[in-house]
Amino acid sequence: MQLSMDSFVSEPGPASSETLSNNALKRERRARERQVREEEKKKVTTNKTPENQRQQVANNDTMDPSQFLSNRIKSLALLKESGVNPYPHKFDISMSITEFIDKYRSLHVGEHVENTEISLAGRILNKRSSSSKLYFYDLHGNGAKIQVMADARHSNMDENEFCKYHSGVKRGDIVGICGFPGKSQRGELSIFPRSLVVLTPCLHMLPRHTVTSNSDEAQSKKTRNHSWTPGITRNPETNILRDQETRYRQRYLDLMLNSEVQKIFRTRAKIISYSRDFLDNLGFIEVETPAMTMTAGGAAARPFITHHNELNMKLYMRISPELYLKKLVVGGLDRVYEIGKVFRNEGMDLTHLPEFTMFEFYMAYADYNDLMGIIEKLLSGMVKEMTGSHKIKYHGNGFDSEPVEIDFTPPFRRIDLIEEIESRANLSIPKDLSSETANKFLLEACEKFDVKCLAPHTTTRLLDKLVGHFLEETCINPTFIINHPEIMSPLAKWHRSKPGLTERFELFVNKKELCNAYTELNDPQVQRQRFAEQLKDRQLGDDEAMVLDESFCSCLEYGLPPTAGLGMGIDRLAMLLTDSPNVKEVILFPAMKPQD
Repeated sequence: MQLSMDSFVSEPGPASSETLSNNALKRERRARERQVREEEKKKVTTNKTPENQRQQVANNDTMDPSQFLSNRIKSLALLKESGVNPYPHKFDISMSITEFIDKYRSLHVGEHVENTEISLAGRILNKRSSSSKLYFYDLHGNGAKIQVMADARHSNMDENEFCKYHSGVKRGDIVGICGFPGKSQRGELSIFPRSLVVLTPCLHMLPRHTVTSNSDEAQSKKTRNHSWTPGITRNPETNILRDQETRYRQRYLDLMLNSEVQKIFRTRAKIISYSRDFLDNLGFIEVETPAMTMTAGGAAARPFITHHNELNMKLYMRISPELYLKKLVVGGLDRVYEIGKVFRNEGMDLTHLPEFTMFEFYMAYADYNDLMGIIEKLLSGMVKEMTGSHKIKYHGNGFDSEPVEIDFTPPFRRIDLIEEIESRANLSIPKDLSSETANKFLLEACEKFDVKCLAPHTTTRLLDKLVGHFLEETCINPTFIINHPEIMSPLAKWHRSKPGLTERFELFVNKKELCNAYTELNDPQVQRQRFAEQLKDRQLGDDEAMVLDESFCSCLEYGLPPTAGLGMGIDRLAMLLTDSPNVKEVILFPAMKPQD
């Protein structure tokens, strides 16, 4: 808009210009000039489409999701009618995205290797355009990402075909690319396509990382550039998909959109492979035992019950593989282990799920002292290899609280169960824990210290609650709680120097049990007696007490060598090493209530 200087001269009013000095007229004129310029600037700003809005239009991000789905289905139908298969059977890749990055990361800024042809495939999770002749994509695959710089000058299409084709490529599409490697002028490693083909279209509109202000945009860029590694704290603000229900029910979307989630499950896989390699190197062999059993033995827990139609009999989903593994040691397999699912029909919370993964091993001619040394070496070595340090940070109380530091430097602290309770509570617990006197004493102790214990008030349950109140709360760094009473440990061997106790330990980290282990009870007569004592607790209403397994007792009659065994929860260990305060974060498909 062009205006003459006359335009800025006001019409004479109540205060006529004739009464104003020349300086005053100049000031008024300049003020009106500024006003007009500001109005013109506002018009230009209003009419200009911001970059983020332009990209949203290009990506159909402003479209209603149901309309997006409808449009894509229609476009695919048109392709099929024209004889084009929108779902090709095969695309040959010459290397993975990770291999591409490793091979070409050393290229110089602006360097192109145009005489080399590479074929890659992956999913597009971001799309932006500089013009109709230049598109940028973020190509993701197998936990890695590179930039695709689609320039019409390098394409085997003419400009019109190029523009039309790339305008139809959407976020979420899986594409195959043939092109050459290079780095952009900003130094970003890229592939420059000669050709790009959609291998599998994504029919749904994917969520985006949303921001509401400039400060949010700055924080968004900061969190997107944050790269999490095991052992350090995570930042859930880096997630694009944040709704917890959606993340757990549609884990494929969670894995697709949230880069940290893939790293969590890759870390979990490394935990399992490290544990497996560790025992393999000690001469252990991996075995598989039944997941459905005729008795629910090996642990104190309520089982899931199922029915075998062909045999017309009730079966239990295993709560532990322990008894089968010890039978194998009797048979001559001196060092065995199993990594597998166990099932306990109990409550669900931040650290408990009814289905979880147990790592369990048994070692002939060893005792619980040997296992303390082995598990110290296993865990400290694993943490050091995966994080570069023995110390990790963990948001044990949620991401809204400060993280704690957990030190896996060996040796781990050891505390005697009974002695430590007596010391902290200033109590003198009766020696005969099977007596009514001991039960009454422990019940009064729980009432005195306001320790809640639901009925039935068996001695085992009362002791367990006191351990939780006085001991577990002190166990941030790895701590062995050792020498449990016989009444709490029906499968553990009696202590060789402390009557009434067993050679058992539990390893606690950040106040939660991680491992349970003991020198194995191998006297069949004593084992039957222990099962009988458990039966008394069941008759009092404790449905988690163990049941008699006569086949196991008969097996012991053939001779179980001096043996020690240990069970460790893989899920809880994965929680620690991935800074996940909720166990569902480390389970690919956690149990969920049906949606209404």
